[in-house]
Order: sequence, then C-alpha cells, then structure tokens
Amino acid sequence: MNSTAWNRLTQASSEAELKELQTSVHNGGYSAFHLLLEDFKQQLKTMQDEEVPHIVSCIQTARRLFPDPSQFSPSWRFIWEELEQIAAIKANIMQTIAPLDRNGEWQVILDNPYSVQGVVCHPGLTFHEAAYLYSYFRPGLERNEYIRLQKIQLAVTDVGT
Repeated sequence: MNSTAWNRLTQASSEAELKELQTSVHNGGYSAFHLLLEDFKQQLKTMQDEEVPHIVSCIQTARRLFPDPSQFSPSWRFIWEELEQIAAIKANIMQTIAPLDRNGEWQVILDNPYSVQGVVCHPGLTFHEAAYLYSYFRPGLERNEYIRLQKIQLAVTDVGT
C-alpha cells in the first residue's frame, strides 16, 4: 500500500474505493490491519472536539468493511467496540473540560487502594494524550480501581546524579 489505509479510508469518495481498500487490507493480512488500527489510535490521541463525528464515522465505516477483525488476530475481536468506547469517553472529557483549560501538563493516575500493587502514573502529557490514555484505560477498570485525569498546576522536579 503506497498511501496509508487511514488516508484511503478517509479520502474514499466511492464504494469502489472502499472495496479496493478492503481488498488491499485483506491481502496485507495482520500487518496491514495492524497499521490501520495504529492510525486509528493516533487519530484518537490527537482528536479535537470538532473531529469527533468524523472519527466515529470512520470507525463505523471500518467496522462495515472489516466486520470480523478476529480473522486478523483473535485479540481484535472487539476492537471496534473498544475504539468506539475510547472515542465516546474522550468526547465526554472534552465536553467536560473547556478548551481554555486544556493547556499545560496533564497526568493520568490509576490505583486500587485495596491492592498491594503500586499506583500507576503517566505524567508529562498534553491534554489530548492524557484524555486518550484515560479513555483507553477507563473501560477495563476492575472493582475498587480508580482512574484520575488531572492537570498539573505546580511541580518541583529533581534528578539524581
């Protein structure tokens, strides 16, 4: 594939072009489908408020073209549902946090206070990176686990020598 599957998906102007994409990805197998999914993930990471309907539409089109993603890998059986959840959760976060409040450093924290496992923190993120990670991890939370998306207001950092 010379152009990415994502570009072909988003720029297709006819069912014939979508069918060509479908054939190309099927012929490329696991690798071609994996690249398409990586493009979806990148788009979700950088997705802006006005892009939500377009991204959701692209997921629906890809679901129609590849209704059984488990044929590429069993682990992708529910990938369309997962991508839709990520898009919906991130869209909700973007509706909750005003654009003017999004600049600066963000982090995502995951913890289960009733577990011996340590707190997981993903620091030093942009708003859109942090919102994506929150959206990615949120659906899989186990009992008593929590996830927190937070903006860093002040920070002091030291590095050992």
